[in-house]
Amino acid sequence: MTNTTAQDCDLCLRVGNTPLVRLARVARHVAPVEVYGKAEWFNPSGSVKDRAGLNIIRTAVADGRLTHDKVILDATSGNMGIAYAMYGAVLGYRVMLVMPSNVSPERKAILQAYGAETIFTDPMQGMNGAVAQVQALFAAHPERYFYANQYDNEANWRVHYQTTAEEIWRQTEGRITHFVTGLGTSGTFVGTTRRLRELNPGIQCISLQPDSAVNAIEGWKYMPASILPGIYDPHLANDNLWIETEAAQHMAVRLAREEGLFVGLSSGAAAVGALRVAETLPRGVVVTVFPDAGYKYLSDPFWGR
Repeated sequence: MTNTTAQDCDLCLRVGNTPLVRLARVARHVAPVEVYGKAEWFNPSGSVKDRAGLNIIRTAVADGRLTHDKVILDATSGNMGIAYAMYGAVLGYRVMLVMPSNVSPERKAILQAYGAETIFTDPMQGMNGAVAQVQALFAAHPERYFYANQYDNEANWRVHYQTTAEEIWRQTEGRITHFVTGLGTSGTFVGTTRRLRELNPGIQCISLQPDSAVNAIEGWKYMPASILPGIYDPHLANDNLWIETEAAQHMAVRLAREEGLFVGLSSGAAAVGALRVAETLPRGVVVTVFPDAGYKYLSDPFWGR
């Protein structure tokens, strides 16, 4: 059994402090408004979920809910599962993940490489079906699992309050005027917004959602048709924008070909939302979050359009 802990493992110490990248060409038309994306693929497993995954594990170890005789269990669309799998490998925990069967084959392959156990659910039921399956597994054998429960776990949003918001504030030298990001578990939006509002109550915080329950933006939730995350606060956002899958795909391609940023579809969607906000402003500093890179989506056909 490894003696490495979530406090001292080398990979864990490398989470966060990701770059803030200014969008130049795709945001040229909104000048003098500045638009930035936080490059979360610089985290060890390649996504923003490394932050929440680590804090969930650290918190559970500290309060005794996670011990090495328990299996880390959760529902995931991919990125959080990959984070759990990475931490499981380096810290010596078994990991079992439940996800819709239509997640990208790249994500499935990465989880297999890390050695995580996976259960696939009906894609037509989306994340709701995956969550229901996890809850059934945990109810049947609560002694076997640590149910990480990313959708309801306070450690999820708190890490963004403690790290993501502080980094954005420092990287923009306190000049940020608008924070714009997508909703999945809602942890990134909730935590970052709460801290930014403390730093400057005038910062406008805008959430983004897919425009339909049937969409291809993995990791995002269409809240009107979803089981609402327990950590989600619908009263936090100054506004909410609905993003079309086609617009997200088009922007992901533009970011690769015009900015040299090879990002995932949710990052393309985030850029669409940030630019739509920027287009309404005479001046300002708009910051969004790019959750991951594009490598997990290479099998999607839209790249060749």
